Amino acid sequence: MEEPLVTIEIYSEQGEIVSRVQSDLGGIREYRAPTYSEMLRELITDLLEEFEDTILY
Repeated sequence: MEEPLVTIEIYSEQGEIVSRVQSDLGGIREYRAPTYSEMLRELITDLLEEFEDTILY
């Protein structure tokens, strides 16, 4: 059975790239940066830290 681990919304707002992330472990949070690469770097780093101790089967 599939179960979503993370919901991610990415959009542009007032010249910034914004991602809104929701997970059971980390709750709801938002990342903002002037470029996609900067925003994605923050997002990926946070998700890797959040799930580093989680074993996925």
